[in-house]
Amino acid sequence: MVLAIIVLPLTIIMNAVLFGTQYFQNWLFFLSSTVITAIAFSLYFILCGTVAVLMKKRFPHEHQATLKITLMILTFVTMTGLFLLLLFRGYEAFHFYDYRFNEHGFIWAYISMAIVNIFLTLLLEGISRFEDWRRNLKETEQLKKTFKQSQLHGLKSQVNPHFLFNSLNTLSSLICEDEDKAEKFLNEMTKVYRYMLRSDDEQLVTVEEELKFIESYQYLLESRFGDGLKIHVNVGEHTKGKLVPALALQTLIENAFSQNTISKSNPLIVTLGCECPEKICVSYNRQAKALTEPMGYDQELDNLVKKYTLLNQPAVVIEEREDECCIYLPLITQEEEVAV
Repeated sequence: MVLAIIVLPLTIIMNAVLFGTQYFQNWLFFLSSTVITAIAFSLYFILCGTVAVLMKKRFPHEHQATLKITLMILTFVTMTGLFLLLLFRGYEAFHFYDYRFNEHGFIWAYISMAIVNIFLTLLLEGISRFEDWRRNLKETEQLKKTFKQSQLHGLKSQVNPHFLFNSLNTLSSLICEDEDKAEKFLNEMTKVYRYMLRSDDEQLVTVEEELKFIESYQYLLESRFGDGLKIHVNVGEHTKGKLVPALALQTLIENAFSQNTISKSNPLIVTLGCECPEKICVSYNRQAKALTEPMGYDQELDNLVKKYTLLNQPAVVIEEREDECCIYLPLITQEEEVAV
């Protein structure tokens, strides 16, 4: 592209230097000399391009850029002198329209071509470095995206295995006590784990989908804890179309019952509500139990916080009071672009 742009004007300027006003007085002379000089310039610039490629291969590293550019300029300036000498002497040798070598014209042509060569060398090197920078930027962004996606996948479906074991124990007890309840429990348990498996392939789900899952999850918990655990859902229709990370609400509910005592006399009350359109709040009364060993529940909450960071969303806000804990989960609208 650059070659096509510069060859024709250079050819006309060079022929004007070579032949003077005679160049424009005869259309046959103008046409023939233009074609010959244009072919010569094309071959010259192709040779320069080959030298540039060889130089790039010889000096590929960033710290060699100054040396590479210096050598390219010196080489091209030398080649320019030889090329012009051949061009001027060639026209003279073939007696092209009685041309005679013009030393003054040669010097001006050489200086002009040398400047053009230096300019083109710096221009093309700048374009090359810009393209490299843009390609590296694109690769870097792709690597960041891949890394974020791998981090998100690493944080998915980290459901506490104790929940599975406890659910199976509850199911086992119900089979002995009430087969109908056991069958319903198994159906709800199937829904829960089907949703959990599906969430591996889904980064975000609607609040409505998450709440449907919570209904089944709530049934399992209430079957296990009885009147010791109460979950109230008060989420408006206007928020159900918004998005949250899959299993986000389940993580907050599990965090609540895992770290607090649960009994019929002192039930744990978990409330899911929306105080504003941008957030959903999960709150519960604090009645912390003494843990003899770390169970990793805090880690699951930390993972949820990390998800929001990786999704470039507002932070999860945790407010702990003496008798209550409130966790505010930002809602994501359908129109928002999640940058991962």
